[in-house]
Amino acid sequence: MRKILSVVLTPVYLLIFALLLLIFHPLQVFTRWIWGYPVRKKVVDVLNFGLLYSLWILGTKITFRGFEKIPQNRPLIIVANHQSLLDIIAVVVGFRRNHPKFISKIELGKGIPSVSYNLRYGGSVLIDRKKGAQSVKDIMMLGKHIEANNYSACIFPEGTRTKNGLIKTFQPAGIASLLRTSPSAVIVPLAIDGFEIMKNGYFPMTVGCHLKLTALCPIEPGGIDPVELAQNIEDLIRKELGQI
Repeated sequence: MRKILSVVLTPVYLLIFALLLLIFHPLQVFTRWIWGYPVRKKVVDVLNFGLLYSLWILGTKITFRGFEKIPQNRPLIIVANHQSLLDIIAVVVGFRRNHPKFISKIELGKGIPSVSYNLRYGGSVLIDRKKGAQSVKDIMMLGKHIEANNYSACIFPEGTRTKNGLIKTFQPAGIASLLRTSPSAVIVPLAIDGFEIMKNGYFPMTVGCHLKLTALCPIEPGGIDPVELAQNIEDLIRKELGQI
């Protein structure tokens, strides 16, 4: 029965997902042109609320925990494991007061309604993985941006999404580059648990799952070697997800 529901309800969710992207794309363009960043951001927040909570169609339970621990009025570096596209949507919703920015591959900067536009004009950085030196410069520019505005940067140090739900080794380079230009930032480890929803990709998605985002205790990174820091964060997230 669960498999049948997955096959029946997935197209409904994907249709609503696509419609939201198409409807909110011109709204983003219009509000950015007329009022600039503050109003466009509110549009993006509403879009992501819609994208995330339309998962209720699939019977998905959504839980945010530990977000009361997050410091305000200072830059954040959100370090999370990466399971699916839903991670980014959930981070935008959970950290909306902190203006989350992302480090994304350059290919996502075009061709996807709403998403590509937001990545290009919302303060995130698009990197070409074949150009390592330029990527480091771009990430450092993002660090300067969050430092100047008390925004947040979200980084997935595994480098790519997991294919089996198991966490891959965290790479320290991106974290180190952000800290270099955002020295007052605090690290927020974020454990994302919801791999089952999209374990088969976009079709069929799984009904009756639980998407959990747990913000762990913030870490003051001053004086900690980036390699050690990345390992500590990885261990904390593994423990939270029961992968130790």
